[in-house]
This record gives sequence, C-alpha cells and structure tokens, in this order.
Amino acid sequence: MDQQVIPFDLVRMFIGEQPPLFYAEILFRTVLIYVYTLAMIRWIGGRGVAQLSMVEFLLVIALGSAVGDAMFYPEVPLLAAMAVITTIVLINKVLDRLIVRSDRAKTTLDGRPLALVRDGRILLDAIDHRDLGISEIKSMLRLAGVENLGELRAAYLEAGGGLSVFRAHPPRPGLSLVPPRHLLNPPPATDKPLAMDGQTCCGICGAPTGAQIIATRGRCSHCDGRAWQSPEWPAGTGEQDKGGTTPKE
Repeated sequence: MDQQVIPFDLVRMFIGEQPPLFYAEILFRTVLIYVYTLAMIRWIGGRGVAQLSMVEFLLVIALGSAVGDAMFYPEVPLLAAMAVITTIVLINKVLDRLIVRSDRAKTTLDGRPLALVRDGRILLDAIDHRDLGISEIKSMLRLAGVENLGELRAAYLEAGGGLSVFRAHPPRPGLSLVPPRHLLNPPPATDKPLAMDGQTCCGICGAPTGAQIIATRGRCSHCDGRAWQSPEWPAGTGEQDKGGTTPKE
C-alpha cells in the first residue's frame, strides 16, 4: 500500500527522498533529453512548428513537461523541477547566443530555407527534404494568396515554417491553384489538347511544356505525372480571356 501523502510536508515538497547527488543526475538527464529531443525535432523538420524556431518550439515542450509534472505529481520535488526548468532556460540562453553570433549554429539548430517553387514550377526537392506533398505545397501557396503558379518567380519554406513568396514581373500563364483540384467539377480532361500558344502545363507540378506531349500521352519530366492542363493567365493581368500574348508591364 502506498504511503499516505501528508499535505504541505515541506521536506517532501522541496527535497523529496532522493540523495543530494540525485540533483547532478537531474542535470545530466535534462541535458541528455534536451539534446536528443532537439535532434529528433530537427530530423522531423519544420512543417508543424509554424513561426517558432526549433529552439523556441523545444523550449515550450520542455518547460510544459517540467512545470506540469511538478504541479500534478506529489512525488516530484519542487527543487528537482526547478533544477530542470533552470537547466532548460540556461541551455536555451546559450543556444540563443550561439544563433545570434554564428550563422553556422543557426543553420545547424534551425535548418535552412527550402525552395518550393521556381519560375512557376513546384520543386520536388521539397517533398524529399521536408516530407511535404504537392497538395500540401499548393495549400500553403493558396493560404499565402497565390491563385496561379504563373504569378511566382520563387517561393521558399523558411526554417521556422513560414512561407516567403516572390512574385514574377510580369506574371506568366501557369497552373491555376484555385479552386483546389478536388473541387473541380468536372475534373480537367487529359485526352484533348489543352494548349495556349502551343503550350500546356503539368496538372501536378505546373511545369510548362509543349502541347504535343498530350498527343503522345507523355509523362512530365519533373514529377512523372500525366495530367495535363491548359495554362491560365493569373487574375488581374488583363490577358485571361485573350491568351497567347505577354502582358504589358
């Protein structure tokens, strides 16, 4: 039978039954778990971190666990929890200083920006490096207000999870992202010439190519897809209904 807990037992609350050397073990365990968790989060990538850096994200997790355990479990001494919290904060301060003073440390801890789009085409490297799907990339672009890949010169997924978008001047015809593909009714046909000035574009990654590829039922050289769509002018260019000419600057 468990020993009955005596309320406001100051020795239990602050010290517990552990020997003094146990606090050295706490410091070791905290550093080890912090470093291991940081490595795991870096391996996972930044898709779920939103605007927090990796270090800030881990700080929230680590402090939440340390503070929560001390609040709810009577067998966790407060001094032990305070030692964990202090160690976590000190590690975080040291890492912050390293990140400010060293670009190499910032890259190691937070990662690098990743190119998602270049010249109106989604880059498949993003899928390999951050476990992102093409549909997820298109969703992120729509959330950034992008309606058509032809609007973009480049787009980057920053280390903290934010999206940086650089517009093309002038915009080009490209793959429309609005509405999302699953809402199209009927879906775009793949067996007829959907071409503008002899051009078509991949319905998956947006890569432009010659319209003759439709007749040969060829695959996209970038994503290996076979869904071809007519490239559309981005809204606001004045060329949506004309087709074939470059918009004036």
